[in-house]
Amino acid sequence: MDPFLQAAIDEARQGMKEGGIPIGSVIVHGGRILGRGHNRRVQKGSTVLHGEMDAFENAGRQPAKVYRECVLYTTLSPCPMCSGAILLYGIPKIIVGENKTFMGDEELLRSRGVNVEVVQDATCIALMREFIATRPELWNEDIGV
Repeated sequence: MDPFLQAAIDEARQGMKEGGIPIGSVIVHGGRILGRGHNRRVQKGSTVLHGEMDAFENAGRQPAKVYRECVLYTTLSPCPMCSGAILLYGIPKIIVGENKTFMGDEELLRSRGVNVEVVQDATCIALMREFIATRPELWNEDIGV
């Protein structure tokens, strides 16, 4: 298992333990985690704290050059908001845990030159399938349905 994807999965599990949505993300620069986060919309009463957005927030203010050298790992295909942040900050590569339970804006990212690698990790898929089955109303809220 890729240690950075495992770190994103650990974040997703933490989010679920907190009563939130099990999606996690880490931003890696030069072989170390610059920022990590998990979906905290429920916990913080936030409209924007998806896993990727939380990781960006926790990475803090960085020069554009740094973000252009990063890899973002996320347990789930990124939604339009998170894809926009990936494009805005020039992240060149993302590793997606899975896109079977939700297909985000991967084609937009690819069309803008982002290297998108989807690994279909069994743990990521199982976390989301269980969550969607038990909390469909919260999941629908999170994706704007």
